[in-house]
Order: sequence, then structure tokens, then C-alpha cells
Amino acid sequence: MKFRVERDVLAEAVTWVARGLPARPPVPVLAGVLVDANEDGTLTLSAFDYEVSARITVPADVAESGQVLVLGRLLADISRNLPNKPIDVSTDGSKVNVACGSSRFALREMPVADYPTLPASPETSGTIAGDVFTQAVAQVSVAADKGDTLPILTGVRMEIDGDKVTLLATDRYRLAMRELNWSPAAPDASHVALIPARQLSDTARALGASGSVELALGQGGDGLIGFEAGQRRATTRLLDGEYPKVTSIFPTSVDTEAVIETAALEEAVKRVALVAERNTPVLLKFTDGQVAIEAGTGDDAQASEAVEATLHGPEIQIAFNPQFLLDGLHAVGTPWSRLSFTQPSRPAVLTGQAEADSDPDSSYRYVLMPVRFAS
Repeated sequence: MKFRVERDVLAEAVTWVARGLPARPPVPVLAGVLVDANEDGTLTLSAFDYEVSARITVPADVAESGQVLVLGRLLADISRNLPNKPIDVSTDGSKVNVACGSSRFALREMPVADYPTLPASPETSGTIAGDVFTQAVAQVSVAADKGDTLPILTGVRMEIDGDKVTLLATDRYRLAMRELNWSPAAPDASHVALIPARQLSDTARALGASGSVELALGQGGDGLIGFEAGQRRATTRLLDGEYPKVTSIFPTSVDTEAVIETAALEEAVKRVALVAERNTPVLLKFTDGQVAIEAGTGDDAQASEAVEATLHGPEIQIAFNPQFLLDGLHAVGTPWSRLSFTQPSRPAVLTGQAEADSDPDSSYRYVLMPVRFAS
């Protein structure tokens, strides 16, 4: 095998494919990236760890077609650090030679025969705008469980009904739900999939900065979801099991609503939470015209700050885990936030809005369970 490729092209391609490689692969070949040089002037790089696969095709000047398997992270590190000149790659016995300017590397070739076959992506189910998809996944995956006591809660539930997609995640202390539109291949499209949140986040960030993303949830996908954008393709194995019916957590009525500038509240909570040790709660006291934020009790360090707020309904005091509150404020993505309450012991709902006096945007809702505040 012998080819020449631009430095930036190779560096970006290898970095994208190698991003999901396992740190401690169960078998050594799974740490590899498969490099396939084709006579038609393309280079395809692939990685697979039995859970997630990634594949990208880029242009190259191919003198001799062939396939090699090399350590993915090492090739990514090397290609990123080479001078900005064309890279020549060729095989010599059991070595893969990488030359760029006066830099020379000889990498060990791994056995291609031992490498697993990448899964075929299911049939394309429809397309979604890349920037919308990336934002929606980030907004929802923040609420997925990070532990492994309940593996099903580490996933994001994706439900497709016609041209509507609903993403949902919860870790039992908060719940995030985002509704968005997409262009289905069939008008009566109907799917439910439970996607590991970490893999979904990585893929959305890597794929969706521009253009549109194709989602593949078609029949015969063998428990997979496929993503494609341009020359980048990825698959992720779905989680098994029945997701709990958590939408009943959404309050059916509202007694008090407060509208606050998102950035102002976020900054104030960050500052006050500096004294909240081991995620002890911050207390929010909503009165006419402001919200006072307090943390720390008794002989411990204490802090307080007030932020302007427009209140509709009776005054209320409620306490939250500061990190969970900050996650929601960061995810809402609008200049203004609206917090809706029933009672201090009941879940609160955070939504965003563009202006102080505009209607809330209920396409994204972040539900937060309050915590007891030791007075």
C-alpha cells in the first residue's frame, strides 16, 4: 500500500475515527484504525469496538491500493503533530512508514485478519439539521445517569412519530425533554430507541456542526442506530429494556412563575455555590422583583446574592442541588429563563424564552427535584 494525503485531511480524519477507541480494549486489535486505500483516489478509515463504529472517507493520491491496521491513537497523535506538508504512507514488511518533510515514523502493522467486520448501518429513516440535532442532544444528555446502577437510565430515549422527534433523559433527580422536527423518509415513521447518552453526545458533537445528519433506525438494524453526515458514518448499539414512564413527573399545574436573565442567575448560583460543600443545596427565595440565592448554614462558610426577577404568583422558597440547577441553566440556551413552581417540595420546571416578556419556548423542558435545606 502506498498513498499521499494532506496533513490536515489525515489528522482530522484519524482524530474523528479514533475518538471512540477504548482506552483498555478487550482485544489488542480493537485499539487499531483500519486504513483502506482505494485506487479510485479515496482513503477510508474505520474503527469499531463492538459497541460503536466510525468510518470516514477522504481524498488521497493512491499509488498502490491496500489495507493496514495501525494503533489509532498513535496515528492520530503523529498526524496532528507533523509539519504542514503532504504525508506519504507506505508499507514495508510488517511496518507502516509515515513520512512528512524530514519526519519519519515506522509503525507496527497489526493483523487485519483479526479485525472484526464493521456493522452495516440500517436503512436511512430521515434527516435532521446538524446544528439543531447537536443542541438537542446536548440539552437532554446532561440529565442522563452517569453511574451504572441502573444502566437503562444512562441512555437517551428517542421517540419518532411522523415528523416529530422527542428526546428524553433522567437520572431520577432531574429530567430533560426536547421536542424537535425532522424530515422522515416515510410520513408515518414510528420508532423508539434507547441510545447510550455518552456515545450519542460524542457522535452529535462530532457530526452535527453543519449541514444535515441522516439517522438510520430502519428495520433489520440489529439493535443499532446509524448516523451519517457527509463522508462520516457512525453506528451505536442500542440499550435493551423498557424505559420508565417518567413523563408523569411533569407538573400539571403552576402556582408561581419567575422570569430571570439566564446568564445573571447562572453566574450568581456559581458564586454562591462556592461555599456549598459536597453538593449541599442552594436556597432560592423568590419575592417580588428579585430572587435571593443563599448557601451555607450554621458555623460553615455562607454566601448570598440577589438577582432581579419578575414574579407571577405567591412568593416561594425552594432549594436545589447547585450543579443540577447550573446544568439546566446552561442547557436552556436562551437569554431568559422561566422557572415554574407548585410547592417547595414538588418538582420545578425550567424553560427558556427569547425576551423578558415573550412566551416560554416549551420545546425544551428541564424538570428539577428540590432538596431539603437545613435551616
